[in-house]
Amino acid sequence: MARGGINKAVVQTARLAILARGEHPSIDAVRIEMGNTGSKTTIHRYLKELDDGVARTGTPPQELEDELAQLVTRLAERLREQAQEPIEQAQAQFAAHRLALEERLAEAENTRAQLQQQLDVQGVALANESATLLSTRSTLQSEQTRNAGLNQALSDFELRLNDKDQQISSLEDKHLHARDALEHYRSAVKDQREQEQRRHEGQLQQVQMELRQAQQSALVRQDEITQLHRDNERLFNENRATQKELKQTQEQAKKSDARIEQLLEQSGRMDSDRTLLQERLRVALLESHALKQQAEEQARSNKELELRATKAEAGLEALRLATPHKAQPDAQEPPPNA
Repeated sequence: MARGGINKAVVQTARLAILARGEHPSIDAVRIEMGNTGSKTTIHRYLKELDDGVARTGTPPQELEDELAQLVTRLAERLREQAQEPIEQAQAQFAAHRLALEERLAEAENTRAQLQQQLDVQGVALANESATLLSTRSTLQSEQTRNAGLNQALSDFELRLNDKDQQISSLEDKHLHARDALEHYRSAVKDQREQEQRRHEGQLQQVQMELRQAQQSALVRQDEITQLHRDNERLFNENRATQKELKQTQEQAKKSDARIEQLLEQSGRMDSDRTLLQERLRVALLESHALKQQAEEQARSNKELELRATKAEAGLEALRLATPHKAQPDAQEPPPNA
């Protein structure tokens, strides 16, 4: 349908103006003459009606060549328009498909960037966990070294304690022997005193002095034994404190081992997550590559369509050029009524 203000009279006025300038009244020329208004289909229909009207009223023989050229030109214009429509449709489809591919490619790029960012974050977290693991291992080695030192100190304390126990046992044995000897001596002195009390008063005094010396020696040995018992108790308390500290160290070592196992499990999970992210990134890259290949194929198809359109225009141009050459011999023949 024609737009508002376009009718056959307006088209005829534009056609006559173009013919007055000595130009061919094509559809595009008439539309430009009317100010780029009106449908090409409507203009073509009005031009055809005007041409048919001129043909019914009769055309002078000298204008037959011009009318034939105009008819061929209009035919070429229609062929070009019909050939241009699928090209424009194909170009529109290609533009829409290319826009969709570009959007999918942008989404794939965004996904790849997000995956790369997540992979970088996971890498930083893994590096931090690795540093923490190294620090924990270093701490564990220090604790193990300290534990070995404590074990060695405990062994030394046990050796010293055993030496003290042996010394105490030896002193107790000596004390028993001295006591037995003292009892035996007392018995002998008593017997001798009963037998020789009157004759050996001097010897009795000497024996009493020796007895007092023996008692003092026994007291000194008793003090030594008491001191040894105190040392033994002190060593026992030190040993108990050392064992307590050793137990705490072993508990800390167990906690450190548990923490190391947790870190190793976290490291394994992070390795699995990183493998999954790398696989997703690979799939995204493959999809991006496939989209690029589709875009290239579409571009090749577009070039083929443009080449076909160029060939069609060249054929139409050759037909337009060939038509006047065929019409010239007819124009040179004498009119039938001459």
